[in-house]
Amino acid sequence: MLLHPVLFLSPFPSLVSNRSLRFRPHRRHFAPRRAVQCAASASGGDDFTAKSGYLFELSATEADSLAEYRIPKIAAIYWRKPLLVARRLVQTGFAFGKWFGLRYLDILLDRSESMFQVRAADLRKILVELGPAYIKIAQAVSSRADLIPPSYLDELSLLQDRISPFSSEVAFSMIEQELGLSLVELFSEISPEPVAAASLGQVYQARLRKTGQVVAVKVQRPGVQAAISLDILILRFMAGLIRRAGKFNTDLQAVVDEWASSLFREMDYNNEASNGIKFRNLYGSIQDVVVPLMYMEYTTRKVLVMEWIEGEKLSEVKDLYLIEVGVYCSFNQLLECGFYHADPHPGNLLRTYDGKLAYLDFGMTGEFKQELRDGFMEACLHLVNRDFDALAKDFVTLGLLPATADKEAVTKALTGVFQNAVAKGVSNISFGDLLGNLGTTMYKFKFRIPSYFSLVIRSLAVLEGIAISFNPEYKVLGSTYPWIARKVLTDSSPQLKSSLENLLYQDGVFRIDRLESLLTESLRAKTEKAIVKQTEGTDSRMAMKEILSFTLTKKGKFVREIIIQEFAKGLDALGLATLETAAARVPFSALFYSPILTDEDITNLRTFQRLMLLLLGARRKEELHIRSRQASPDKNQILYMEELSSVLNQVESVQDILPVLSIILELPPESQQQLLQLPANLVRQLISRAAARTVRRVFL
Repeated sequence: MLLHPVLFLSPFPSLVSNRSLRFRPHRRHFAPRRAVQCAASASGGDDFTAKSGYLFELSATEADSLAEYRIPKIAAIYWRKPLLVARRLVQTGFAFGKWFGLRYLDILLDRSESMFQVRAADLRKILVELGPAYIKIAQAVSSRADLIPPSYLDELSLLQDRISPFSSEVAFSMIEQELGLSLVELFSEISPEPVAAASLGQVYQARLRKTGQVVAVKVQRPGVQAAISLDILILRFMAGLIRRAGKFNTDLQAVVDEWASSLFREMDYNNEASNGIKFRNLYGSIQDVVVPLMYMEYTTRKVLVMEWIEGEKLSEVKDLYLIEVGVYCSFNQLLECGFYHADPHPGNLLRTYDGKLAYLDFGMTGEFKQELRDGFMEACLHLVNRDFDALAKDFVTLGLLPATADKEAVTKALTGVFQNAVAKGVSNISFGDLLGNLGTTMYKFKFRIPSYFSLVIRSLAVLEGIAISFNPEYKVLGSTYPWIARKVLTDSSPQLKSSLENLLYQDGVFRIDRLESLLTESLRAKTEKAIVKQTEGTDSRMAMKEILSFTLTKKGKFVREIIIQEFAKGLDALGLATLETAAARVPFSALFYSPILTDEDITNLRTFQRLMLLLLGARRKEELHIRSRQASPDKNQILYMEELSSVLNQVESVQDILPVLSIILELPPESQQQLLQLPANLVRQLISRAAARTVRRVFL
């Protein structure tokens, strides 16, 4: 829910003090609650109550039983009210049927374009009249500028914070009843009307009497739980019919259940406050991220008091830096901690006046299990590196594919779906395009959408949707992948270590190009404003320092061991190549000397070249690729030696050595100490390889 700050600025010109606002007298004892209908009837004035107020006709006992999402209880209540259910079905069917009928008539009369804006406004009005369940569905798509026509997008965006409020008299009464104190005891000032109204409740600005702190007071809309319960019951029933009729593999009812469970948790403000505290503890320390403070002592199931945050909607300001901050925060939510904001629509993301990203509304959150987080990162890794065979296995891990699926056929299909998208480079991969292209393949191979997956995908898609609204070229996966690359390179998880090793070694051959790619991408994982868009133009010296700093840390141990191992292989091959080259210059050496340099050694030489260039910050990769393709491993050992000599000659130049030495001197003492240990480790690796080769030659 948006706390719209534009309407209220300090020192509260629109607030009313307890001298000008007539507060109810302090009441310690409240009259017994009557039916929910009684509370709702006093709240007239908003379209939802006017058109759908009949949904509130539940007893207090029935309303209390809907505190948690339990389908048997909801069904037991409404199956005893067949006329109420029938009336809702007729209302919903008639509302949407009329709208679709008018759209069809517009097409027949060739007036679709002229009536486009009118129909968009009609649809918004229908959603408001039908209530919170339908508004929540509309909010889920209101941020996708690439999927929704502009006219509809403008109208649906109004559902985020511009819904008709219910009576302030009813709201103030609920605050007093829930907190057990009169308004005059709770607040020294409070706005006479709500500053924002949304589908589930509305917000007032107030000042706490005890502390003087400016706060937002969120009050739940009367009867909202009853209305949502019936709509979810109907949607769940329709989902079952659609699945059977369309023979879908996804359990659509489970998807509805996952969404409905989150929605019910959102309607418990105690739960929202707890989520807000957890979110603040986990992510509140991230640079330029703001999470409001929750006041648990003033919070109940229907009333929530939190710190007041002022700012503008993120979707209304062209601040790509804050989008990057949001991507980094989402990375931490989804892939580091596993606790994520599952409802990040534009109304819940603000740009504060001091240029920070504020998160609001923590009613809908999700938990992403560790094995699923690892599987998600592996899938991204394999997608970017075009390892579609491994990607098919990832889909099984994530629960998208049954274990019995034909992996070979799936791999071939995924190659056809993703090959062109990935060929453009990770920075150009559109999240929306990937999902769209996958549709036919998902149906053919009986993909299923796990219940958790819809919330995770939505949390990522919303950010991309906001960014696309002012930068059509923005790709959220391109911004997220650097963090994934860094995570894979540094994480201690056995699963990710195994995945990294499998990625870097294909059929036993080290793929240094993939290591280069991962290291290069990980260097883009920045959040500082000055370098947030840093890409290929990264200074080579800075790149060298970043790579050395990373590989010499505790987190870089696994990658460091791989690099040392490949260095040892390269130096070993260099020794053999030197010996073979020297022997080749001896007259008649072919009569008594057999070649000892194998194809594997030639490959190790090439890898050694690339490693030297990588660590020295050289920029001649394209030239090396061309020369490597032109060379033949059987006939051009001398050419390889010349290539290697050209690299080593660079090191002989003082001008090339000085930058490396200066970088080493800038490293932390711990990293310098680790650097001093590398020669000994390298020598051990060389001795081990020489001993193994000697044993093979003597005994095999």
